[in-house]
Formats: sequence, C-alpha cells, structure tokens
Amino acid sequence: MIRPFTRKKNAVVKFIAGMTLLVLTITTHAQVPDHTQPFNPDSLSLRKKASLYHPQKRFGRAVFELGVAELVPWLFDRYAMKADYAYISYGTMVRNLKPSTWAWDNDPFPTNQIGHPFHGSIFFNSFRSNGYNFWQSVPAAFVGSYLWESLAENQAPAPNDFINTGFAGVMLGEVTHRLAEKIHYSHRKGFIKKAGEVFATIINPMDGFNRILDGTWGGTPAYAQRGELPPITMDFDLGARRFTINNTNPFADGKFGFFGRIKLNYGSPAKLYKTPFSNFSVVTEFGADDSSGLNIVSVQGNITGWKLNMARNTHLAFISANYDYIRNEAFFYSAESVKMNLLSEYELPHNSKINTYLGLGAIILSAIPDPYRKYLDRNYDYGPGVTFSAGGLLNINDRLSYNIRYSGGWTHTVNGNLSSYYMSTFTNELTLRLAKTFSLSAESGYFKLKGYYEDFDDVLKSYPYLRLSARYGISL
Repeated sequence: MIRPFTRKKNAVVKFIAGMTLLVLTITTHAQVPDHTQPFNPDSLSLRKKASLYHPQKRFGRAVFELGVAELVPWLFDRYAMKADYAYISYGTMVRNLKPSTWAWDNDPFPTNQIGHPFHGSIFFNSFRSNGYNFWQSVPAAFVGSYLWESLAENQAPAPNDFINTGFAGVMLGEVTHRLAEKIHYSHRKGFIKKAGEVFATIINPMDGFNRILDGTWGGTPAYAQRGELPPITMDFDLGARRFTINNTNPFADGKFGFFGRIKLNYGSPAKLYKTPFSNFSVVTEFGADDSSGLNIVSVQGNITGWKLNMARNTHLAFISANYDYIRNEAFFYSAESVKMNLLSEYELPHNSKINTYLGLGAIILSAIPDPYRKYLDRNYDYGPGVTFSAGGLLNINDRLSYNIRYSGGWTHTVNGNLSSYYMSTFTNELTLRLAKTFSLSAESGYFKLKGYYEDFDDVLKSYPYLRLSARYGISL
C-alpha cells in the first residue's frame, strides 16, 4: 500500500535538516568517504580513573524527556503549521497500532534520510544523557520512532521511517553525545567555555537541557579532573575541483568549482575497541553544485573489535555501523549498513608504514534514485543489500602519503520499481605535508550508479572528478 504524497513534517524537517547539516558541517577526505585511520597506539591518553565513573541513572526523567521529544514537534506541526498529517484522533491511533497498516512512505529524500535520523538522535539522548550507556539507550530511538509513527500522525507508519529514525538516530545520537561530552571536559573559561556549551546544546539538545536542570551548564564535570577523554583530530580541506556527469574525462566537458571538506576522527582504532563508538569518524563535504550545497555526510562508528598481534604488525577486526548520505549532480544516494572490517598496519623501514582496510557487510536499507517515478512523486526506491570496501594508505616518514580506496554496494529493491542497483566509488589521493599542520593534496576518483530494471531501460549515472586542495589539521 502506497499512501499519497504529502508535505509531511515539511516545516519541522526543514528546521531539523538545516540544523543537522549546519552542525555536522561545523563539527566533522575524499569525495569518496574515507574512514581509514592509522592505529597510532601511543598517541591516545585515556582517562583511567574516570572510566570507573558511573553516572546516576534517572529513568523517570528519561521517559519524561522522551515524551517531550514526541509532544513538542507534534504541537508545532498541529497548531503552528496546521499540517494535515498532525490531525490525529483516537481512531487514527487504533488503526496505526495494527501491524497490517504499515506502508512505505514517499516523503522527500532529505526528510527521510536526514530529518528522521536527527529526530532519532533526540530520542536516543533522552536516555543517554540521563546516565544510561550506549546499549541501554538504543531501544529509546526505536521506541520513540514507533510511538511517533503510530500515535503522532494520521498516516500509516512507515518501515523506512522506523529504520532511519532508529538505526541512524542511534549513530547520530552517540556521536553528538560524545562530542558534547568532549566540549564539557574543556578546561577553557569565559566566553569560549560558554560558546562551547551553546554549541554542545545545539548538537545535543537533551544533554544541554539536563545540564541546565542539574545546574552544571557552563561548568566542567568533577570527574573530568581525573583524566582525559580520547582526542579528536580534524582535517579542513579547501580547494578546487573539476568534475563532469556521465563522462569519463572531466577535462572534456567538465565543470569547475570550489569545495570544502571536514574530516573528524575521535579516538583510535587500537584503544577501547570493545566499547561502542570509542572510535568513530565523520566526513562532510560541501561546495557549489547544481544539486545541493552539501555533497557528503558519512559516519562510521566502531561497535566492538578484536586485536590480533602478529610479530611487528598489528591487525584489528571490528564491527562498524555506517551511515552515508551522498548528493551530487549525477545522482543522490543514502544507506545504513553494518560491516565486519579488518584494519592492518605494517611497519616499513625509514619510519614508514602501510595501513590496509577490508570491509564486508549488509546494507540494512538504502535509498537510490529512480528516474521512472512509479510511486507517484517519490523519485527514489528502497532496498537492502550487501556492501564491500577495500583500501590502502602508504605513509612515508609522515611527510608523503598515498591513499587508494574502492567501495561497492549492491541493492535489491523491495519498494519501488522492480530493479537492482550497483553503487561503486573509487578514489586515489596523494598528500604532501609541508608543515606540522599544513598539507597539499591532489586527488582523482569517481562515483558510479548502475540501475538494472525489469520493466524499463537500465540506467548508468557517473560522476568522475579531479581535485586540488590545501589541508589544515588540528588536534583537540
């Protein structure tokens, strides 16, 4: 059953999506998302005594705040925006609680793939910011999504909304929780400390709200004095790119434009690898484009891992949760996946090393463009699949590095036109470090999306590119 197209959550989603994009752009290397990290096992100073700290769990307040996260958006939709879907009744609630009423929706792509994950992060942090650990907070994102879909709308609950709000909401929620925690641990004072608290509240409203209730807003937690949180490294790229659409030669018919990219790494793969999201990376990319100012949001968080020591070389197997949002002039794409990964580091003479990466896993749900628009005004299909990635990083004396990476994902449509898709990305990048924090980078690569349709002609979309950029790196 496909419900008619509506402007569902239009105003609220515009606010949510805009805030999310702003936050990730400010806080979060390649046109192809690259999460490969060297181990750097000795560069991480972790708090040891502070790890024994167990915050007080406040179940009643957590449940209350989860309810607030449901009620406030609904009140805004119903009475400020007078949105059709917000006119609920006892009858709509009873109907939506029946499993048979569930149906895929056809909301705009940014609404489903960005707006819902942000809402899910609020649900997640209603418990995470009230003393509960990662796994104890996971159900809150899914429960919050189910309640919203069933009780806060008069339309049928959508499985795509449930997955996007739940799975991606957990990822975004834990990332914002840890980033806000890092800001709280800052020993800076005065205006900078207050500005940091405001920013932390923007990216994690529940945490800021609870700090206000507890009277700790603007202060440093007492247990922060016992040690340090994992470090954050950030790379800021600014440069020019030459790209084309459905052409293998960007120089032939390509377009020129400027771009920016921010890559954030939290922690180290070799430390606390049994703790969810003790190591994660966020990549954002933006620039002048006919499709969108934001080109990439990509998040990878390690769930658990196993360290394998063999002679002088180190290997780490880990399970990761992944979220990818891609939008360029050729096509758009979004996916949530879980992968098993193998990260290896090989020591070479003259202070050089090689890092290799292999990943294989399942795509839980992907949203892929469909030019034939069978389902009314929705221009994309949904489906699960499998994903594979491989890459390598050669670092010579911490001065010159070469990074190569390939990623592929196959998806079979379960809602949309009968079809399957293969998404592939490739990048190779040469970087020269000129100073401690300044580097120059040259890169080439492509995006390709091939759609195989049973009732229509196949479709091939490609986006090859060349880029030059200057990079500034900092550690926090």
